[in-house]
Amino acid sequence: MSDLTPGVVVDVDGTMLDTNYLHTIAWIRALRDGGYDDVSMKQVHDAIGIASGELVEHLTGGQDDAVSSAHTSHYEAFQDDIRAFPKAADLLRACHERGLRVVIATSGQKDDLDWMLPAIGVEEDIVSGASTSADVEKAKPAPDLIQVAIDDHGLDPKRSVALGDTVWDVQAAERAGVPCIALTCGGIGEAELREAGAVEVWADPADLLAHLGESRLGRL
Repeated sequence: MSDLTPGVVVDVDGTMLDTNYLHTIAWIRALRDGGYDDVSMKQVHDAIGIASGELVEHLTGGQDDAVSSAHTSHYEAFQDDIRAFPKAADLLRACHERGLRVVIATSGQKDDLDWMLPAIGVEEDIVSGASTSADVEKAKPAPDLIQVAIDDHGLDPKRSVALGDTVWDVQAAERAGVPCIALTCGGIGEAELREAGAVEVWADPADLLAHLGESRLGRL
């Protein structure tokens, strides 16, 4: 019998925490600091979910570490504005109570976890572990981040799902061989998420929690 267990691989920004628009403002300021005045806020918002270095290259066509550093500085100013989406912690607890292993997968840095979990409001024993950009060479939409989360924490990909809010989350999950349930609270519309391959789309953690019994997540 396999030792692998069912689980859920959970994105944080835009999925558990209402941060995508804060990141958008921080990035647009950082890009303007670097002289990239022709990048629009929509372009930035659409790129949220890609790790910093790749995001800059995606938007500008080249690498610029100064822009990534400037984003970090601008984003720090928004720390007091960060809020969890309603019922985010309750959703993770419900998954845990149903026997699912909850694993965080974020394109952020490893030390971001120090404030992310308290910001969500979930107890550490609910979360089995995490994978971050430090654990992989390629960020979303490459499957590496989700694949590491699956492999390192003993998840059965046939009995697990990913939970995210961007097309990058959906594409990464599909390439890792797990279905993705998507939420629109990060600002990406249902049609775009479904076109990317999301198997289900809900409004936010509270909406998914209210319909957990009919969701693929609740049936694992």
